[in-house]
Amino acid sequence: MLKAVKFFAGAFLLALGVVSAQPSQAAEYKEHVMGDADAPVTIIEYASLTCPHCAAFHNEVLPELKEKLVDTGKAKIIFRDYPLDGIALRAAAVAQCAGDDRYFGVLGMLFKSQMTWARAKDPIEGIKQVVRFAGINGDAVDACINDEAMIDAIVGSRMKGEQEHNVSSTPSFIIDGETIAGARDAEFFIDKVDDLID
Repeated sequence: MLKAVKFFAGAFLLALGVVSAQPSQAAEYKEHVMGDADAPVTIIEYASLTCPHCAAFHNEVLPELKEKLVDTGKAKIIFRDYPLDGIALRAAAVAQCAGDDRYFGVLGMLFKSQMTWARAKDPIEGIKQVVRFAGINGDAVDACINDEAMIDAIVGSRMKGEQEHNVSSTPSFIIDGETIAGARDAEFFIDKVDDLID
């Protein structure tokens, strides 16, 4: 089974045009959690940084969910990478390299400016322009996107979503073991969480 997983991971990387490079010590892949780790409800989001619907969720829906669910201790949100293309994969690596303190800030910056960098002639240069406002310079970006271990781990996150939760599109959400494909408004999540708590 492990050999099969490695084969498919390799095939996915090849399809995305990711060139293997020597691993660096730029960062360690981590699953990032927004909110209290002991919150009664867990919302897992699988998203791609080049997905317009994912950007809409982060820009328009997530702020209300943070206010009404996360900040009140009702739910925590776990973000998991599900890159749809090579640019999303590299952008995810850069967010990971930002570190725990800056992760969600950089993620938000990338989603807010998605239309600018994702469609640029040189998307990597576009990403560099965005994240420099978070104190991440061009050399650090290059180190992140050439970190083979990091890239493999992000692909592993996508595969975990496919194998454990039947995720096949973005955004997808896992709430109480149920996989919900596609964007939803804030009211949907608030009602869902309240039903689970009651």
